[in-house]
Amino acid sequence: MKHMQVNHKKAALLGLQHLLAMYSGAIAVPLLIGTALKFNSTQMTYLVSIDIFMCGLATALQLLRNRYFGIGLPVVLGCAIQAVAPLQMIGKKFTIGTMYGAIIVAGVFVFLVAGYFSKIKKLFPPVVTGSLITVIGLSLIPVSIQNLGGGNSTAKNFGDPKNLLTGFITVAIILALQVWGKGFIKSIAVLVGLIAGTLIASTLGMVSLTPVAQASWFHLPQPFYFGMPQFEWSSSLTMIIIALVSMVESTGVFFAIGDLLHKDITSDDLKKGYRAEGLAQILGGIFNTFPYTTFSQNVGLLELSGITTKRPIYWASGFLMLMGLLPKFGALVTIIPDSVLGGAMLVMFTMIAVQGMRMLKRVDFEDTRNILIVAISIGLGLGVTVYPQVFQALPETIQLFLGNGIVVASLSATILNLLFKGKSGLEEQHIPAAPEKIEVQN
Repeated sequence: MKHMQVNHKKAALLGLQHLLAMYSGAIAVPLLIGTALKFNSTQMTYLVSIDIFMCGLATALQLLRNRYFGIGLPVVLGCAIQAVAPLQMIGKKFTIGTMYGAIIVAGVFVFLVAGYFSKIKKLFPPVVTGSLITVIGLSLIPVSIQNLGGGNSTAKNFGDPKNLLTGFITVAIILALQVWGKGFIKSIAVLVGLIAGTLIASTLGMVSLTPVAQASWFHLPQPFYFGMPQFEWSSSLTMIIIALVSMVESTGVFFAIGDLLHKDITSDDLKKGYRAEGLAQILGGIFNTFPYTTFSQNVGLLELSGITTKRPIYWASGFLMLMGLLPKFGALVTIIPDSVLGGAMLVMFTMIAVQGMRMLKRVDFEDTRNILIVAISIGLGLGVTVYPQVFQALPETIQLFLGNGIVVASLSATILNLLFKGKSGLEEQHIPAAPEKIEVQN
């Protein structure tokens, strides 16, 4: 991958691009949970604002590598979408305090087991990692298409010509800049596409400034805003399972970014990465937000922009915290139509899938065992992503784990690799492709 030096002005624009790429995913969780628990407008405003602030803080914890935590890679953290249904269930069955108590317990669990969990590195040779990253990309594509059609597939206006027009114009702008753009403009193709798509959508009456007008100017994070945490064993166990699911997903993202940087991800890297997520989750419980996990959305953006330094991510982290304190600015980002976001997502998510396929190029497909590992793992991963209810007859605890296509793909690839190859399958190392010099800046 080409390396480009970026000054702070350019890094700020790249950081804004990363923020826009993950923003809709970040605010989806508080909106879904707040609506399910019938929060009033004041509570919802707090929930969304503090969530955005905590996304920035959680990202900073991963960037600031030290002896104890932080993977130090250009990663962005956001709310774990797989936590929505369990948290809604806990909040309705018990109390909001129980919900946050369970989040804190799960965060402590992640921090404590990080060292043990990091030993799984040897279970992720290229045949497993490539399959996992391919599934991560492919499983996100339906989300982008749903957004491109308008966001809600059950709505009457889903697939409205206006949505399709603005979505595909956004795709066309990003592709044009990627192919014919030069230098820095090429690097911010997604940002330009989002802004241009929104401007075009505004001429079609698809943009409303009402959320900006209604938002307050300033909001301060408050610990235990919704009351003190309460602890209940089944709720805590549920959130620990969700945390394990997030750790498996994050492992795939860490390896994907390591591949982009031509850097071998060590067990120590994984341990510090998991610990940072555990800390972020504990803080999420204290400040009444949610579990945080490393977002795969932004991997495709690193690939597209060609800029893999941490400096833009520091800017993204700072912007997120600032927007959490200043809700009007946070609301400004929400005016981007779903169709425009969907167009940008389509380009980014497909890039993740292609990166996984590129990793699979290093696998010996003359060996039938490798063909079977990849085929079955990708098939199961995508199948469960489309129909997670296939496991609905199983106990709820197992459903929480197996209802995630990425986890199923990971388990399938790992188990089949061990079954077919034994210890020899663990000896295939992560060999960084095409050794090019990459300078990673802070």
